[in-house]
Amino acid sequence: MRVVSISVSGLEQAVEKGFFDWIADQNADVICVQDHRMRVYEIEDRNLIPEGYEAYFIDGELDEHGGVGIYTRHFPKAIMYGFASEQADREGRFIQADFDRVSVASVLAPCALGREDELLGDENDLTVLDHKDEFMDAFALHMQKTLRKRRQFIFCANLQTAQHVTDASPVYHQLDVSGFLPHERAFLDRLFDEMGAIDAFREINRQSNQFTWWPEWDGGERKNVGLRADYQMLTPGIRKTIQDGWIDDATRFSDHAPLIMDYDIEIGF
Repeated sequence: MRVVSISVSGLEQAVEKGFFDWIADQNADVICVQDHRMRVYEIEDRNLIPEGYEAYFIDGELDEHGGVGIYTRHFPKAIMYGFASEQADREGRFIQADFDRVSVASVLAPCALGREDELLGDENDLTVLDHKDEFMDAFALHMQKTLRKRRQFIFCANLQTAQHVTDASPVYHQLDVSGFLPHERAFLDRLFDEMGAIDAFREINRQSNQFTWWPEWDGGERKNVGLRADYQMLTPGIRKTIQDGWIDDATRFSDHAPLIMDYDIEIGF
């Protein structure tokens, strides 16, 4: 079973850059897309669905919320839109496909980089960083409940945050910006080290400078100024099914690179 996670920063522009041609060469069973920035009906009307795949997407109230989706070659038993968090569900940040032996979810956290203190303008005077933190707290609660279940899960997530020093270029060790703040990193410590979620990529690759995102505003791709902000997170029961995985950093449809993982799991019925 091959699972791809990719944050596209706009699905339509990614397709124009050859996203579907790339998919045709991947032999992927499930492709989790984050940040498509479209209405669901537009995806269907413009037939933004690669040949041989079914498409399941959710959008947010605003296109800027990003939205997430799943392309799959196998019909799921069920689709879950949202995870009972008012904020996340309204903004289209979670979708899950249940297959016979595993569930696969696509997840997108809010981005606060460079906008940490900007007010959202609601009556609570929340900042953009507060907004991201609220999502992370809700997602942590969902993960805590999920990790108690007997069913197995793969969460493909752009969490807009790197965990370890080796997951961020040195410039971020000095900057006080969202994506590598102490409390954000502590959230991932809690998720992986305390709750027991498995960081699939790090199970097979411990090298430094394994980034999935490079800031366009800082010429990050040229300087290798990046973060490993994209994850495939597993429930512990399928830890030993990991066969291979890599970041396709030679491929660019956005400022994120695709994360590809192979598992010894039969997804079909």
